[in-house]
This record gives sequence, C-alpha cells and structure tokens, in this order.
Amino acid sequence: MRRLLSTYFPPLPRSVLTLQAGGLANSYGNGFVMPFLFIYLYNVRGIGYAVAGLILATHAVVSIVAGPICGSLIDRFGGKRLLGISLVIMAVGYAGYALVQEPWQGFVVAAVSGIGVGGFWPAQSTLIAGLTPVEQRPSAFAMQRVVMNLGFGLGALTGGFIAVADSPGTFEVLFLIDAVTFLVYLAVMVALVPEPATRHDSAGRSGSYRDVLRHRPFLAVVSLNALFIFAGYSGFDVLPVYAKNEAGLSEMSIGLLFLVNTAVIIFAQLPIAGLSRGRRRMPTLALFGLLWAGAWLLVPVAGAAGGRTAFLLLVVVMAVFAIGMCLHGAVAAPLVADLAQPHVLGRYMALNALSWQIGFALGPALGGAGLALSPTGVWLAASALCVLGAVLALVVEGSLPLGTRRTPAAAPVSA
Repeated sequence: MRRLLSTYFPPLPRSVLTLQAGGLANSYGNGFVMPFLFIYLYNVRGIGYAVAGLILATHAVVSIVAGPICGSLIDRFGGKRLLGISLVIMAVGYAGYALVQEPWQGFVVAAVSGIGVGGFWPAQSTLIAGLTPVEQRPSAFAMQRVVMNLGFGLGALTGGFIAVADSPGTFEVLFLIDAVTFLVYLAVMVALVPEPATRHDSAGRSGSYRDVLRHRPFLAVVSLNALFIFAGYSGFDVLPVYAKNEAGLSEMSIGLLFLVNTAVIIFAQLPIAGLSRGRRRMPTLALFGLLWAGAWLLVPVAGAAGGRTAFLLLVVVMAVFAIGMCLHGAVAAPLVADLAQPHVLGRYMALNALSWQIGFALGPALGGAGLALSPTGVWLAASALCVLGAVLALVVEGSLPLGTRRTPAAAPVSA
C-alpha cells in the first residue's frame, strides 16, 4: 500500500504540489473549450473548415513568436511573474471567443490567447524545473501531465453536457468559465508559489539564445518533438469535428471520449513514469510513436462505421493514444530539463514550448484543409509521420550525452 501511494502521490516539494493544484483548475477550464472550439467556429458561427483551421493555427503561430521573447523575459524577471502575466492575457483572449461572429474576430482573439500561451508553458515549466530536485523531475512532470489531463477530461465531460450546437449561448458560457479558471490559477500561484533563485553561468553572464542554439542534442530533441506534436497531439483539434460530422457523434459522446483519454492517463501516467526509471529514453519515445500511428489508423475506420461502432472504436483510439501520451510524458519534458543549462533554463523551456506550438500551428491548418479534401487521408498521413518519428527517435539517441540517455533511477524523498 505504501508503494502504491508513493506511485500516485510522489513526495514532491510543497510549492510544486501547489503549482499543480492551480494547474488542475486551469486545465478544467481548458477542457470546457478546446474539444469544442472547432465545432463552435464551424457549426455555430458558420466558419468553413479551412478558415476555422487557420484561426486555430493563428493561435499557435502567435505563440511561436511570443514564446522565445517570453523565454528571455523569464530568465530576466522570473517564471512566476511571467506566468501571472500570461494567465491574465489568456483570460482576456479566451473570454473574447464568446464575442466572435465573423472570421476576422476569431483571428483577433486567437492572436491574443496565443500571446498568453506563448508565455504560459515556458513559465510554468521553468517554475516546475526550478523548484524540483533533478531526481524528482520525472515525477513532477508526470504529475503535471496527470493533473492537466484530469482537469481537461473533467472539463470536456462537463462541456459536453453544456454545449449544444443549436444554442450559441451555451458555448459562450464555456468560454467565460475558462477565463475564470485562469484567474483562479493566478490567485493560487501568486499566494503560495515562490520564485526559484536566478542562476548565472560561471562567468556571471545571464546567457542568451546563442547558448541554446549551439546545443545540438537539444535541438535534435525539440525538432523530433515538433514532429510528434504535429502528427499526434494536433489531431485532437480536428478529431472532435471529424467525429461529429463524419462519424455522427454528439457533443456529449465527444466529451466522453476525452474523459476516457483522461482516465487512462490518470491511472497510467505515474506508474509508467516509475517503470521508465533507469531505462533508455529514446526507445520509449519510439514506442509511443508507434502506438500513436496505430491509433490514428483506426480513426477512418470509425468514420466509415458510424454510430455505436464508431464511438467504441474511438474509445480504443483515445485509450491507446493516452498510453502513448504517458510514455511521452515520462521522457520528453524531463529530458529537456536535464539537457538545459541552468542559467538559461527559461530559454530552453521556451524553445521546447516552441516545438509544441509549431506542431499545433501546422496541425490544425493542414488538418482543417485536409478534412475538406480527404477526411480519410488526414489520419493516414498522421500515422505515417508518427512512424517516421519513431525511427528518428532511435537515430537521435546517439547524439545525446551519456548521462541523459536514461531516466534517473531513483528519486529521494523531499524533506
């Protein structure tokens, strides 16, 4: 029983646990919105597939531009301050979706929310890495994945009961609730989370992006991550609208699919993180790429089947995809933190977040256009790219420093 409790409740610093609690509230609000945003733009506001995809891509493109700038600001002013500013900007941006009537308005609010997201992820990751001992980072980032997905899944389920495509007001409620959760996270973080000490290199310099861009193993890792996000996670943006319009699922059924994904992550993420200790990281990434490839191959089968069969097949898709997400969560973020030079940690985290945003920018834009051209071809292409990523993961392993190729084998209990 003690071992079981330590698996699901790893002994992390109190400040990190507090940060995770705020993240739970925030992700609950995101779950209200993200699975239904494409549906809102297309089915409620009448914006076409391609333009709706470009609106979502605008959010990611703006965050790509904002992310590196925020990384420099994090190293200068601290992750806590930048996280607070980002939360306020995101609250304004997501609340603005409730006012969207025309495509240009969608682009504006996507740009505002993109600025907030550009600062949010590197600031939060910098805080977690800075407040957590190296040996505990796999558990800290695994717990981050758990609470984010727990909140997201519960939010998606709740949103599925609220959202009705024939009633625009129900979607407006979702956006306003999401904005409130950003402010709840802000209050928790400001009151209870300290700012980690600022570090400089041995010469006393604060560092620059030149230090990061000269680090070839890190660049290889984040480039691979961008490929996986493009081929994998970004499919979450277009899967709901595909499930509704090709497979005939209701909003409530779509919410249940995300709950299945969340449930698997909640129960599997921390045990998988524990099993990864002492094991090679890149073969683990290769395995998760193959799992995602198999999951995406089932999506067009579900679309052709329709009805109850489609729902059951998509349940399998979401469960398999969740296992892959757990493998990714056990490896990706801790590896970046271990590769990072401490005096430019914010910049490393910003470029890591950039790899996510590049994938999310390309995914919805190309996915939306792909759905208009060939709903089946989208998923076949995504599957092929996941297989390519699995192969490249094994190639990248040879460039990593020996000390980072395996996940740390033990995590001492924090006082």
